[in-house]
Amino acid sequence: MRALVLLVCLTACCLAQRPQQCKSPPLLSGGFSVASSNGKLMAFAKYNYDALGKRIRLREFGSYGNKSFHFDVLLLYNQGVLYKINYRNQTCCKKALSMEFHPLEIPESANLLAQEVVGSSSGPFQGVLVNTWAGEMQLKKGQVKYISSVTQFGCVPVSTLYHTEKTGWMVTSFYNNVIGITDPGHFIPPSFCKDAKMEKDDGEDPVDFYDLF
Repeated sequence: MRALVLLVCLTACCLAQRPQQCKSPPLLSGGFSVASSNGKLMAFAKYNYDALGKRIRLREFGSYGNKSFHFDVLLLYNQGVLYKINYRNQTCCKKALSMEFHPLEIPESANLLAQEVVGSSSGPFQGVLVNTWAGEMQLKKGQVKYISSVTQFGCVPVSTLYHTEKTGWMVTSFYNNVIGITDPGHFIPPSFCKDAKMEKDDGEDPVDFYDLF
């Protein structure tokens, strides 16, 4: 009987330690860098992510094809609206969002590749335990392959490799993540967006969280 109880306890411990697919914190702020494998794209961005209100704000700058760009976008999925904001010119472009909100998560269909330590495991506080997952998903623009790493504790994003036929492989590395929204005002359109009229969707704007990278 004791042997049976011990076996059950050991089995429960093993199952508890096995990494599980997870959802990232519903409120996140921080930064990330993104680069394409062909060298055409290199960018850095600050982001605010609200899965509860289904809102995302991105302020990004970088270069594509040797041309620099600046990108400031507010996506309000509950309202079905996307704002492209230009503070320098005090202009605002308003378009419809036709896609549903895509949360930052490891899907249930993802397969575990490995569990590893980023940094060092030689001493306390020298490394972070992360889980790396791989899978595919169907988006509006086609089939997407991804490899995502998140922290074992908290499911905070660390990096994502993302592949489509159009873009090839792209790598996104997260940093300075903060659980919570540092400034809720980032989700409020500036005053000069008040009178912006809805423009026709040309299919070129981001429609989900993966497309934003």
